[in-house]
Amino acid sequence: MLDKKTIDIIKSTVPALKAHGLEITKTFYKTMFERNPEVAPLFNMDRQKSGEQPKALAMSILASAQNIDNLSAIMPVVEKIAIRHCDSGVKPEHYPIVGENLLLAIKEVLGDAATDEIIDAWGKTYEVLAQVFIDVEAKIYASRV
Repeated sequence: MLDKKTIDIIKSTVPALKAHGLEITKTFYKTMFERNPEVAPLFNMDRQKSGEQPKALAMSILASAQNIDNLSAIMPVVEKIAIRHCDSGVKPEHYPIVGENLLLAIKEVLGDAATDEIIDAWGKTYEVLAQVFIDVEAKIYASRV
């Protein structure tokens, strides 16, 4: 899991996520769909246009940061999202694409406030969170066979 320093850095970003989370996720989706158009079919574009999806992702990222030292607190939400991911065909190989574009969006929106230390901490955190989703989704996919 994550070391204390990384957890502390992630928790220190909570105010920035509260202030800029939606802008980060809107930037993330725009960047990802431009750089990786192959993943666009995995997303509900009506939820993109309405702003529902960027808002939901912003809230999920915020909840993850707030509970990074107690991920069991967010597991009910993770399981719900994982079902939607499986219904959409999300696979483990999609997670690096998401992670790369999310880090780019954090850097773009927060600018100089997104120090290398913060980006590194979010990179480590994303890997942990992605693995949580991958593991839950693997169980869902296995149950559907």
